Amino acid sequence: MIKVNYIESDGTHREVEVEEGVNLMDAALDNLVPGIDGDCGGVGACATCHVHVDGDWVDKLATMAASEDAMLELTDERKANSRLCCQLTASPQLDGLIVHTPVGQH
Repeated sequence: MIKVNYIESDGTHREVEVEEGVNLMDAALDNLVPGIDGDCGGVGACATCHVHVDGDWVDKLATMAASEDAMLELTDERKANSRLCCQLTASPQLDGLIVHTPVGQH
């Protein structure tokens, strides 16, 4: 299992064990992580699974697709380390990953 750390906007920390190959939005929803809504079901069409990836992990992620980049342009709290967690897949390289949820997704 891959461990992913979700830090909520209020600082609450949740460590979730994720099976390899599962996207991080599904893992968050399965574990009731507040701040991850996943309104589109994980197809990258809503940005309600927007997270800020901890700086040490950004370079370990797969390259962002143009469609993800365009969707993130619609968010209020976009940063250089913003990603849609539906587009991030659990893998051994991401064991220990830290992501932060923004204050709001809508």
